[in-house]
Amino acid sequence: MIKNLHSEISSSQQNNHTLKNNESLNFAKATNLFLWLLFLSNALFLGFNFGHTQNWNFANILHINGFTLLIWTTVTFFSAILNTYSLSYLKGFKYHQKFIALSLGFTFSVMLFVASNHIALLIISWFAMGVFMSSLIGVDHRWKEAQEARKFAQKYFLLGALFLAAGVLLLAFQTQSFTLQEILGNLQKVSQTSIIISALLIIVAAIIQSAIYPFHRWLLSAMTAPTPASALMHAGFVNGAGILLTLFSSLIFASNTLPILLIIGGLTAIIAQFAKLIQVNVKQKLGCSTIAQMGFMIMQCGLGFFNAAVVHLILHGFYKAYLFLSSGETIQQSKPEKLEKIVIKPLQALVVLLYGLLGAYLFALLTGKGTELNSGIFLLLIVTITVGQITYNIVKQKNFTIWEKAYIPPILFLTGIGLYALIYNGVTILMAGLPIVNEPLPINITQIIFGVIFLIGFFVMKLGVYRKSSWLYVKLMNDAQPHHKTMLMFKSK
Repeated sequence: MIKNLHSEISSSQQNNHTLKNNESLNFAKATNLFLWLLFLSNALFLGFNFGHTQNWNFANILHINGFTLLIWTTVTFFSAILNTYSLSYLKGFKYHQKFIALSLGFTFSVMLFVASNHIALLIISWFAMGVFMSSLIGVDHRWKEAQEARKFAQKYFLLGALFLAAGVLLLAFQTQSFTLQEILGNLQKVSQTSIIISALLIIVAAIIQSAIYPFHRWLLSAMTAPTPASALMHAGFVNGAGILLTLFSSLIFASNTLPILLIIGGLTAIIAQFAKLIQVNVKQKLGCSTIAQMGFMIMQCGLGFFNAAVVHLILHGFYKAYLFLSSGETIQQSKPEKLEKIVIKPLQALVVLLYGLLGAYLFALLTGKGTELNSGIFLLLIVTITVGQITYNIVKQKNFTIWEKAYIPPILFLTGIGLYALIYNGVTILMAGLPIVNEPLPINITQIIFGVIFLIGFFVMKLGVYRKSSWLYVKLMNDAQPHHKTMLMFKSK
């Protein structure tokens, strides 16, 4: 009789568990369908209004323009893709339904942020983004490391929200306006000191969310999140800084704080790339890569190209979402490899240089950047290095014939730069309603010094010189570690 009772209880518990799983799966499927329909409606509306997008104001609370529709389309696409992936990846996961609800909340908070005109809504939605993302990091309450990572990240997000609120409220009280459009339109009423302080506060809020040095450790500590949450974090959340700085681009110019963005972003890009090379964990490599890419995005803002920064955040979102969702396959198929010593022959060096210059010329021709003596030259330099690197990776391949090594590089950079130029020009058109989108800066000594440092750092990295310095290796390894409480400090139950 007791045995039968235990059997009935076990059967009842199993039925309840199956019922909960079915409810969770049905909720996930319904949400996924909703997100895809939302993405398609945003994409169709954006396409229908492309080139003649209007500005819609709703009671001075919400403001919708081409830039708003662009971000809405992007974030709903990422959210739909990640929820589709989670249908199978998180099937049977106890907190699957909670994960879906938090992802949905995060999506709407981003959409609300980019459309906010009233500063109260702007600050609340920015704070909500952090709340939802930190909750996604610690979605599994049974995993103590995840809970520590959630609390650690939450502190940074709260700090970022406080900095943003302080910067925006300072401008609001100075201009006696409480909508973003009115504040930015009345900056001439604000003292230069207040403008600088406000800009610095908003910049700090931006670099905290993008995990720019020295605020990078929260991102490296958040790898305990489920893979779809990590993909959403790296493809969407950290990119919020680019959106924030774009919305306040006129304030950044008025405060003359662009060099700060250039230096902070550029140094972060270099250091994080170094840190990535010494990582052995796939997710930590991706984390360092994200930090480096956010550095590039901030650097583009510092050069006056906010449209290029927006293009960068969109393309980075696609790329990083793919890398995270395929990280399991990468681990499964990876095997130890001996580091190959970089040896390049004179003829190969000539080919790399030639194709790099041709790629830069094509980039300048299609986008118009780098054709004059201004900050656009630095973007041209980055393109030259990128194309040269692709070419080098091809010419060193032993399984390619000389003919293949000759025609594959131009096909790759013609296609890549052509696609980039198409996206760049399209994004620029959609951002036409914003105050300052594309304002190259005159060449100055800060840019030149930084350009030299950037080139030195690149060649030190590519030639592997950093491996010969034990001090540098240890320093990079220590700086790229998560918070100690998020690293298997608890016994599993």
